[in-house]
Amino acid sequence: MAKQAQTPMMVQYQKIKDQYPDAFLFYRLGDFYEMFNDDAIKGSQLLELTLTNRSRNAEHPIPMCGVPHKAVQNYIDILVDQGYKVAICEQMQDPRLTKGMVKREVIQLVTPGTQVDVGSENAKTNNYLTAVVANKTGEQFAFAYVDLSTGELKVAKLATKAELVNELVSLATKETVIESDLPASIQETIKKLGILRSTQSQLPVNSSVSYLSQGVNDPLMKRVLKMLLDYIQTTQKRSLSHLKRAVVYEPSDFLEMDHNSQYNLELIKNIRTGKKAGTLLWLLDQTKTAMGGRKLKQWIERPLVNANRINERHDAVAVLLDHYYERNQLQDELIKVYDLERLAGRIAFGSVNGRDLIQLKTSLKQVPKIKYILEQVADKSFQEMLTKLVPLDDIVNEIEAAIVEEPPISVTDGGVIKDGYNEQLDKYRDATNNGQKWLAELEAKERKITGINNLKVGFNHVFGYYIEVTKVNLNKIPENRYQRKQTLANAERFSTPELKEKEALILEAQEQSKTLEYKLFVTIRDRIKQSIKRIQDLADAIASVDVLQSFAAVSEEYRFVRPTLTAKHEVAIKDGRHPVVEKVLGHQQYVPNDVDMGSNTNVLLITGPNMSGKSTYMRQLALSVIMNQIGCFVPAKKAEMPVFDKIFTRIGAADDLISGQSTFMVEMKEANDAIENATPNSLILFDEIGRGTATYDGMALAEAIIEYVHNHIGAKTLFSTHYHELTALDESLKQLQNVHVGATESNGELVFLHKIQPGPADKSYGIHVAKLAGLPNNLLKRANDILTRLEKQADEKQAEPKAPRVSQSQPSHQTEATQEEQISLFPLETVNDNQVEVVSEIKKLDLMSKTPMQVMNQVYKWQQKINRE
Repeated sequence: MAKQAQTPMMVQYQKIKDQYPDAFLFYRLGDFYEMFNDDAIKGSQLLELTLTNRSRNAEHPIPMCGVPHKAVQNYIDILVDQGYKVAICEQMQDPRLTKGMVKREVIQLVTPGTQVDVGSENAKTNNYLTAVVANKTGEQFAFAYVDLSTGELKVAKLATKAELVNELVSLATKETVIESDLPASIQETIKKLGILRSTQSQLPVNSSVSYLSQGVNDPLMKRVLKMLLDYIQTTQKRSLSHLKRAVVYEPSDFLEMDHNSQYNLELIKNIRTGKKAGTLLWLLDQTKTAMGGRKLKQWIERPLVNANRINERHDAVAVLLDHYYERNQLQDELIKVYDLERLAGRIAFGSVNGRDLIQLKTSLKQVPKIKYILEQVADKSFQEMLTKLVPLDDIVNEIEAAIVEEPPISVTDGGVIKDGYNEQLDKYRDATNNGQKWLAELEAKERKITGINNLKVGFNHVFGYYIEVTKVNLNKIPENRYQRKQTLANAERFSTPELKEKEALILEAQEQSKTLEYKLFVTIRDRIKQSIKRIQDLADAIASVDVLQSFAAVSEEYRFVRPTLTAKHEVAIKDGRHPVVEKVLGHQQYVPNDVDMGSNTNVLLITGPNMSGKSTYMRQLALSVIMNQIGCFVPAKKAEMPVFDKIFTRIGAADDLISGQSTFMVEMKEANDAIENATPNSLILFDEIGRGTATYDGMALAEAIIEYVHNHIGAKTLFSTHYHELTALDESLKQLQNVHVGATESNGELVFLHKIQPGPADKSYGIHVAKLAGLPNNLLKRANDILTRLEKQADEKQAEPKAPRVSQSQPSHQTEATQEEQISLFPLETVNDNQVEVVSEIKKLDLMSKTPMQVMNQVYKWQQKINRE
């Protein structure tokens, strides 16, 4: 593109744009934010704006589009939600008072991780900005995350890439700050996860960074914290006094679940819809505040592993369950509490308005009531929360005295401060009000003098105050009474020396009033800003109380019971249920099941037809464990369980599109993750391991995995399978128990009993399930014919053995009868020890307990053994 002379404004624009090459630059121009060049072309497409041109008569017009400044937030949200950054460039001087170019600066860079203006639909969701640095070898990581809207700040040391990926996915971060020399493989993984990568250069150390990092001693963690905080300061360019001191955490401080397990168990997101409905969060969320909703989600994602803390939450839930009346009162007060955490953030940012302060006042007024209700319960389990529930009467009184009950959204246009709060402001308002009264009297007087009944005194921002007369009445105006000011299509506007004088007084009073009001508002806001830490403590306590009352409400509604924590390696659940499935189906339709895994049982091998409820049975145990360890009661008649340290799941079939791995590879990697990291205190759920490959490969892997978990790990394990051959493992593995989901046939139709029963399943019922799925009748008939033929072939192979003769190398202790049996099965010249062993196995085989497929698989094994040298 050929160069052309740029105007001073475009020179200024380009200079600023060069500082933010990866962001849309919203350049303030009067009442609009404008975009130019490539920003305008792309922005017009994304925001559905009309693309125009600046300097359209030039050889190379400049593409241009814009949005109204009063509606800018909506457009920013659209771009940021799609993963883009937006630099907001404001006019730093009043154009009316400035000669030449108005000074402009970027006042904020809004990015996916720093977005704080969330809509009501995201009120119960955190928006985390994360950061990661690696050590010199690139094998260990420091990881930090922050929610700018609430002030939460945490940091951890992660030992592996898998742990890093798990934190990134679990936190659902949209943006990660990285060092430019972070290993390429890590950067590529972050990119494949769809997370925006941002870099940050080092800034000089300042006091706020030092304060927020107090208590963090590890050099790598201090480095990642500084990088994260430097990025926030660079992009936000405003006070961050609401950020809390960094909290160091380790994944092992909580029940460890990788993101696959959280996904498979549908804790936060429904697998089919990606929404909240149909998840554990959906079931448990009867919180009344946005803060409580966010804390509930955090508790579900990070259950406790400390038995004392779990019992403290159980105690609190039990108290609230026993005090129905007080709990209802508590709920009524919590409903009136707004989002104190995010209000504190807006106060720190300086973006709070009058309505926000009224919400703050309303919320703080509920604190004494909430505290009184909890004190009436008089239970030690609320002691920690009660110490934080300190009423902030000074803030309530300040807002009560200063802010009108229904303030406007804008804090610069007046109408926010109450009459009587400031003497000077009252004087300005009196002058304005008297002026308005004078204008009304002037209009009445002029109508009387001129006899023009529709004469009016009006105002606009361009021409000020005027007297307007329609053209048909112009002849009624006394000569030289008015001075012409503006001509309209149907009227003329006039002024008088007296009106001009009064106009100056009124406008000065209005302007002075607005300026003073804004100064008073800022002063009030800054005073409240000094109490942000107190507000945050209140918010944390109220959020915890809200979650606990939600647990009590849900436990009462769905008949949950308090679990007993045991130090023994035992699980005993009577009539356990899957709480989400039960809510969807209804209590009457759900069939409860026991889970009985004493110290002598570590593995339950679950067989039964598809659709019978094997996966539901496995998931309901995992959900009961999680509910127990977040402090909620559990769906059962009685429950006793230990505190688990980790949960591993291999449930469902899905390709890993990010890494390009097949279903079977994902299956094997998840199995390996459990095998490498599980401890005796872990819970493992394996659903249909080995189904993604050939029958014998899959069966061999499944058997080997069960044996390894049984012999080397000792974790409580639920393993569902269609390989009925595996049920024989209970003979060699002492801590394995066979169970199956009952099903029966009635008039040729399959009926699921959904009841877990001891022992292995007798049939797979595959064709019956296919019928339930709606496959064509002719296809099902053909499948039955094939099954009959296979069963017949298996029977014939068993019924037609060849007669062998005994080998001369037969052991001397073998009886004569056994030798005769050998002669009846094998030719003399081929008899070997393997064949003798096969004969022994044939004699012991219980055909009536085997399926046709099991028989075929066993015959294949015998063939391999017989033909082996």
